[in-house]
This record gives sequence, structure tokens and C-alpha cells, in this order.
Amino acid sequence: MTTATIRILLVDDHAVVREGLKGLLEQEPGMVVVGEAGDGAAAVRIATAERPDLVILDMKMPGAAPADTIAGLRAAAPQAQVLVFTSYAEDAQVRDALTAGASGYLLKDAMREDLLRAVREVHAGRAWLDPQAQRQMLEWMRRPPSVLESLTERERSVLVLIAEGHSNKHIARRLALTEGTVKGYVSQVLDKLGVADRTQAALLAQREGLLPPAR
Repeated sequence: MTTATIRILLVDDHAVVREGLKGLLEQEPGMVVVGEAGDGAAAVRIATAERPDLVILDMKMPGAAPADTIAGLRAAAPQAQVLVFTSYAEDAQVRDALTAGASGYLLKDAMREDLLRAVREVHAGRAWLDPQAQRQMLEWMRRPPSVLESLTERERSVLVLIAEGHSNKHIARRLALTEGTVKGYVSQVLDKLGVADRTQAALLAQREGLLPPAR
């Protein structure tokens, strides 16, 4: 019986990572890389045109929040499964990825065999979660709830910069966003936290341990 070819889109802002992944994957029978992208917007465009079966996506890239990119990919190419391949396994990132529609989460220190197995499992419609990501999720489930749990990863990044005293203009430069987009994130953060202004948000961030206490 002939196995269907898995058509893969690689999304990572480091070209050397994409090159390494492409070389590894295309050594395997039944796997072909149909496109590469260095950011979320390009990934959505290529996914729309190429209709991949699987997207391998980093969680730390310039531009749109990773969860927004995953949701955009799922909307643009509903047939494509998403496997996050990243260096970070914080519980907020894992939750954001899975909530947005990713079916797998694998760390970049994984062995070759684990990557290939994850590709096949996620392509087949099954979930794959790196052991470290599993531990992070279990620890999160056992912790008392925090008011910050309602924030996405990008909103938490904005909150940290607010608490450090940065303006919307500077936050926009740091996160490679427009000032209008940052203004929207700030409004969402204040609304979710139930605070009236940036000062209250900063104090709450310190109280919840999101950044070191002021000296």
C-alpha cells in the first residue's frame, strides 16, 4: 500500500533552522517541504497558496502573536495540522498554542526520531506533547489560579513592558507592531485585569510576580 506524501510548511525566523529541518525531513520517504516562511504573515499567505498537510511552527518570531498565527493558519488551510517546534515550554505558551489550534508541541532539543514521530502523529490527527511541556501543564493545573492566566502570551509581553514604564511607541518598536495594535493590546490587558490605568496594571504585575519588585 502506498503511503500518502506529507506536504509540510516550515515557519521559523531563522533560515538555518529551516534549512536543517528541510534536509532532515526530506530524507524521509513520504515527506516533502512545500514552502518556507520567516514570519506569521508570510506563513498564512503560503499556506493559502500551497495547502500543506502540516505546518511546523516556531513560537518566537517577529510580528503577530504566535497564537494569532496558528489561528490564521487554521483558517487559511483548515486541512493543515500544526506542530509547534520551539525552544520554550512555559505553560502560557503551551496553552496559547493548543487553544489556538495546534495539535502538537515539541522542543528543539528533541531527538531526530521524536521529531519524525511527532510529524507522523500530528499529521494523522493525533496529539503530541513534549514531556517537558506536559510537566509544565501539570504544574500549571496544580497551581492556584492567577489573575494573569486570562492573558495571552502577547498580552503578557505588553504588560511586562507597561510595567517597565515603556510608552506605546517604544512597545511597538520592541514587539515589531504598529502603535495602533499596541494600543489595542493595552486596552485588552487593562480590561482583562480589571484595572483603570497603566500604573495599576504595573502594580498588579509586580504583585503577581511577573517581574521583580521595584527597589
